[in-house]
Amino acid sequence: MNEKKKIVIIGGGLSGLTLAYLLSKEDYDITVLEASERLGGRIQTVHGQLETPLELGATWFSDMHPNLLMLIDELGLKKFPQYTKGLTVFQTKSFEPPQTFFIPEAENPSYRLVGGTQTLIDALAAKLPKETVQPNTKVIAIKEAGDGLLVETANGKKLNADYVAVCIPPQLAAVNIEFVPALKNSLVDLLPVVQTWMVGALKFVVEYDEPFWRNDGYSGMLYSHADIVVEMYDHTNFEETKFGFTGFLNGSTASYTQQVRKELVLKHLNILFGRKALQPTAYFDKVWTNEFLASGTSIANRPHENNGHPLLQEPYMNEKLFFANTETAAEFPGYMEGAVNAAIRVGNRINK
Repeated sequence: MNEKKKIVIIGGGLSGLTLAYLLSKEDYDITVLEASERLGGRIQTVHGQLETPLELGATWFSDMHPNLLMLIDELGLKKFPQYTKGLTVFQTKSFEPPQTFFIPEAENPSYRLVGGTQTLIDALAAKLPKETVQPNTKVIAIKEAGDGLLVETANGKKLNADYVAVCIPPQLAAVNIEFVPALKNSLVDLLPVVQTWMVGALKFVVEYDEPFWRNDGYSGMLYSHADIVVEMYDHTNFEETKFGFTGFLNGSTASYTQQVRKELVLKHLNILFGRKALQPTAYFDKVWTNEFLASGTSIANRPHENNGHPLLQEPYMNEKLFFANTETAAEFPGYMEGAVNAAIRVGNRINK
C-alpha cells in the first residue's frame, strides 16, 4: 500500500485553505501552518454589539470572478449585491459644502457574502480534518531533504513533505523563510519587490441600531478628499436587520490611536448625516501593516507591482516547492479571485 504524499501549506488565508480543500478531495496527507492565532489572512469579519458582521478585510467580489463564485456555490454559501440606492456624497474641499448625486445601479454589481466574508474561511476550514490546521506556527526554513523537503518552524517543529506550497505574501516569505539551498538569484531578487495588496490600508467599520442614512435617502456611499473617511459604503446585512458602514480612512491617520480615529470618524459622519451618526453601537478599525502581512520595509512602490510575475508561477526545489498566494496569480492578483486562482493552479500541478 502506497503511503500518502505529504503536503505542507504555509499560510491559512484564502489561498492556503482553498488549496488544502482542493487537495483534500484526493488522497494526500495535508498540513496547513498558520503563523497567527486566526485563519483568514486578509479576510477578517468582526461582530458589533448587535452582532452585525463587519468587514475589516476583503469584502467585495463580482461576476468577473468566476472561480471564486464557483467555490462559494460549491460550499453552499450565498451572495447578495452591495446596496447603492439613494444619494451618494462627494467632498472635494473641507471649506466647500458636500455634493450629492445619484449613481445608477450597476448592471454588474459588487457582491458581499451573506453572514460575512469569514463564512468562506470557516466553510473551507470545516471541510478539513481538525488536525490539518496548526495556528500559531510560523515557518522559518524550507530545506531539501532526500527526495522531499523539510519544513522547520519557530516553535521547533520539523515536518517532512513531498510538496510545499508557500501561500503567504512573497515579500513576507523573502524576509522570514530561509531556503536551503538558496533559490535562484532572479527569484531572490524578485520576492522582496512583489507588492502585497492591502499593505498600509486603514479600514474601518461602524455599527448602528438603525439605518438613518437610508431613511434620509442616502446610499451610504461617500467619497471624500477633505476629511478622515476617504471612501465608505453601506454595510447593512443581507436580512436588513443589522446596520453599519465600512470603508477606508486617510492613511496619514495610521499613527493616531484608535480612539482618536473613532472620534474623528464620528465627527466626519455627523457633519454629513446628522447627530444620529454620533451614537454607534460599535466601532473597529485596522491598519493592515502587521507582522503576518509584511515584514521590514516594503521595497515595492506601485499597487500590484510584480504581481503575477512568471517567476512566481514556476516550481522550485526539484518541482517540490510552489508559491501560491494571491499575488502570484496571473489574473486578479491581490484579490480573492486571485487567491482561488493561485490555489487551483498549484493544485493542478501537484495532481498532474
